[in-house]
Amino acid sequence: MSDCCGLLTPEKQPVPLQSIDVRVEVRDHVATVVSTLNYENKEDKPLEAVFVFPLPGDAAVCHFSAEIGQKHIVAEVKEKQQAREEYDDALSSGQQAFLLEESAESPDIFSLSVGSLPPGESASIRLEYVTELAVQADDGLRFCLPAVLNPRYQPQGSEGPSVQVSSVPTSQVPYSLSFSVQVSSPRPVSKVESSSSLEPLQYLNTDQTQASVKLAAGHKFDRDVEVLIYYKDAHQPTAVVEAGQTSAKTGTLMGDPVVMLSLYPEIPRSLESPLTSRGEFVFLLDRSASMDFPMWAGSHLTRIASARDTLLLLLKSLPMGCYFNIYSFGSTFENIFPKSVKYGQKTLNQAVKKVEEMGANLGGTEILEPLQHIYRQPCVPKRPRQLFVFTDGEVSYTKIVLDEVKTNSDSHRCFTFGIGEGACSALVCGMAREGRGHAQFITGAERMQPKVMQSLRFALQPLVADVSVTWELPDGVSATLLSPPITMLFQGQRSLIYAQLTGKSQSSDAAQGCLTVSYTVADQPSQNQLHFSLQPEQETKQDTDQNDHLPFTRFTIHRLAALTLIRSLEMEMNDQEQYNDLKSKLVELSVQSGVGSVFTAFVAVSKHDGAVVQGPLIYREDPNYMPMLRGGMLDYILYELNETNATESSEPPRDPLLQLVSLQEASGCWPLSPALAAALGQSSEEVTKTKPASSKKKVWATILVLVWLHGFTSDAKVEWELLAMKATLWLCGKRAEWIPECVEAANSLLGCNVQKGELGL
Repeated sequence: MSDCCGLLTPEKQPVPLQSIDVRVEVRDHVATVVSTLNYENKEDKPLEAVFVFPLPGDAAVCHFSAEIGQKHIVAEVKEKQQAREEYDDALSSGQQAFLLEESAESPDIFSLSVGSLPPGESASIRLEYVTELAVQADDGLRFCLPAVLNPRYQPQGSEGPSVQVSSVPTSQVPYSLSFSVQVSSPRPVSKVESSSSLEPLQYLNTDQTQASVKLAAGHKFDRDVEVLIYYKDAHQPTAVVEAGQTSAKTGTLMGDPVVMLSLYPEIPRSLESPLTSRGEFVFLLDRSASMDFPMWAGSHLTRIASARDTLLLLLKSLPMGCYFNIYSFGSTFENIFPKSVKYGQKTLNQAVKKVEEMGANLGGTEILEPLQHIYRQPCVPKRPRQLFVFTDGEVSYTKIVLDEVKTNSDSHRCFTFGIGEGACSALVCGMAREGRGHAQFITGAERMQPKVMQSLRFALQPLVADVSVTWELPDGVSATLLSPPITMLFQGQRSLIYAQLTGKSQSSDAAQGCLTVSYTVADQPSQNQLHFSLQPEQETKQDTDQNDHLPFTRFTIHRLAALTLIRSLEMEMNDQEQYNDLKSKLVELSVQSGVGSVFTAFVAVSKHDGAVVQGPLIYREDPNYMPMLRGGMLDYILYELNETNATESSEPPRDPLLQLVSLQEASGCWPLSPALAAALGQSSEEVTKTKPASSKKKVWATILVLVWLHGFTSDAKVEWELLAMKATLWLCGKRAEWIPECVEAANSLLGCNVQKGELGL
């Protein structure tokens, strides 16, 4: 990797990217993003630059344009080879041209070629994309503007170039960033939060269904900008119908209305029995060298340390009678047991000991081989397999990994966790999508444990089978499902469904539609319904005024639906016999919808009259959009640096909650010990002396911990609730008459006021 790559002057100074302006419009569960990038060529020769940058893996690029001086150029989506030829022809004839392409290795990487930028000239490049917003553990919708692009890790002997960029120190980032968000929803906006500093939230109407917020001045684009949006009544299902383009042919995707339905199926709680689940749990942990980075800037907690703590919490929260195994990977992979073993005190002790020894010392990020090894292992009969994947890394063969997960999706559910800034959204979201599971991202100062425990709750939910979707529509109207069939439902998980509406209702009244999702849980049928209007949403004058100020591309829902179809076609292209037909369909859909794909590109060529650009072209690459670099091929370098430049550093003290978690036994109880007393902030003598005489030691210790958890860490209940339920079940099994006396004594010792009923006893 070159130390001197970048958009450079003859003196090897960065060619300035002057500023970045990002404006986001969030409508319910989806977002339209407009990014404007302003460049200036301060060299004395024409310049060709390549600007590589990340986007969310599920984003649909739908507009690309540029302004050079008084010239405005709008790009068109064309078949990739055709677009490249037009771009090259334009450059050879001295015309200004731009080319935007999606990486063939991963759908969240784009490269932007800026051709023939004259000396002293400025260029303003505008990029628009639409994306779905992921739902987080606390019901917040997450929007992330990536500031980091990891180089794709490329295994030895594999073919194809890896995306390579070099690091720019934060103090030398030569451009400014402005960032604003507008939110509108049928439900009131309760709050907007961010890991970066925001200006106060401004409501735009009295019912608080519209709001705006901006990034505070002085932000350095040295990390991802993450925004969390919270609605009141977040789990209420919604439907939005978007009218088609008047210029498009009726009967096509862009010419017909498209409906987006947001569903939160309510699985009957009477069918949930999380602690009696008898699944098989397989944990796959990234141990590449980048996992030794801090969780966030200035943190003493490394990613690998946080992952170890989280694995410990997961292990302690597993139900008795399940099976489990733990894999870890880098350039090679390891597994604790030859095959999954039954969960009990002995196997738990073995696993905990191995986890505590795990370091970020396995080199690169080769996830495919351990995945294949896991899939080759026979599933434990009548034990649904649940795969948990933790990674901060990047791979150059994302699509191959996703194919592997999809091929084995009938035998397991896959839950993924992207750790730290710049985790690959295509890999993390794609594995969860193809594995019928759930994806989470841990960035900034977030704790990993709450999000992971939410996914464990999903994994502990009973398997949902026989999922079907039926439509009830007026005569003359039909619906064509554009989303992949729903194969997995979780209590509390949102599903977005896109469908094309064809035909017109014969009724003069506002037509209504109904969607019914039916499924079976524990051999019991259940269903959820959503009634919605078929009338497309009309733009209000306020929308128009806002669009004058924030000129967003329309047809957000159509383009997300097109992206859904494009991704589905891409996943089918392993079939060599149908490859050419599928490619033709994909290219046609991409061109018609204006949504980029791996087989198409945006190309813009200036058609204006005037003098051609004179002089030879200078070819440069611009890494400045990615000031931080993590993972991938640098893992080896980082590992060597850590080995040779290691310094003494004291580990931060473990928090009392994790100390208590580490002491819990597999059955759910706690033994009475000096370590337990210390974690509770008490002396061993005091804990022993206050124990009711009739109580058994483990009963007393377990009640002490439960009272402490409820009394002092109620805000972290999502982390310890499952292991507390195990403890409660253990206590109930003892049928101890002295439990009320123990609860009273524990409150007295710890200074709490927790009632027996709060403990579930």
